[in-house]
Amino acid sequence: MTAPSFRFTHYDLKLQRAGTVIEVTLNAVNNVRLLTGVNFQRFTEKLDFKYVGGIAKKSPIRLVIPENGHWHLIVDMEGHHGLADSSVKLVAAPGQKQAS
Repeated sequence: MTAPSFRFTHYDLKLQRAGTVIEVTLNAVNNVRLLTGVNFQRFTEKLDFKYVGGIAKKSPIRLVIPENGHWHLIVDMEGHHGLADSSVKLVAAPGQKQAS
């Protein structure tokens, strides 16, 4: 398996429910991409892939899981000066218990 030529940080979010909010904190402008398992595989193989998110110019940024499933979050430096330090926090969706 090949990887993209730019540096990135990968967070395996495991199984998540639709509506769960992902809060990402960054120390610099980077891309933040929320991907399904299939699209994460395509990302690692340098194929076209679909994602939720984009350039994060402010921190923290919040993304919402659009559907139930196994999700991955990528923070990457493609088009930027360097890879940001990042952290991820799961925030419970309405009617769910707080993620731990």
